[in-house]
Amino acid sequence: METLDFLLAAAVILLAYLVRGISGFGSALVAVPLLAHFLPLTFVVPWVVVMDALAALLLASSGQRSGHVRWGEIRWLIPAALLGIVAGFLLLVNLDPEPLLVALGLFVAGFGVRNLLGLHGERLVARGWALPAGFLGGAIGALFATGGPPMVIYLTHRLHDKSELRATLSGLFLIEGSLRVAGLAAAGLLLQPQMGWYLLAGVPLMLAG
Repeated sequence: METLDFLLAAAVILLAYLVRGISGFGSALVAVPLLAHFLPLTFVVPWVVVMDALAALLLASSGQRSGHVRWGEIRWLIPAALLGIVAGFLLLVNLDPEPLLVALGLFVAGFGVRNLLGLHGERLVARGWALPAGFLGGAIGALFATGGPPMVIYLTHRLHDKSELRATLSGLFLIEGSLRVAGLAAAGLLLQPQMGWYLLAGVPLMLAG
């Protein structure tokens, strides 16, 4: 990348993890669509997934110490998320990038419109919804590193205490993110040229955010 692109990418990473530090999620929703203007999606996704996993480790440690993580909710999401991760990685390595970028744009726009219109609701939902939420979250996370929204939507209808929600999301993303990192390693996507240098440059910005 050119120097200006590096500076813009650094600003994107800092902003993305500032959002993550405040809300407990959303870093990839900010980072991936913008970084995809500079770098291939198959490079951006593993880069952000690794940094997200490290961020989740820090936030989950804080939430665990406070006793706010609701592991019972997480246990319902993880099995379906694992199946979704496998499906998402198969699509990522086998599909052309152009349709994936269009799908990413539509996904982020849809989530943004949902929040702008305040389509949140307060109704408690049944735990059975953990299965589609987990599968979609895992698949979208493997494809775009932005798997949070389906699981965030589900958990906001299960947990109304903001401290519990934020801590539980961090614990969830730690486990789900670790599974994604393992999948990326198995697929060889973490061995791409320059990946190590990008991680060394990105992690301090993630920590600052």
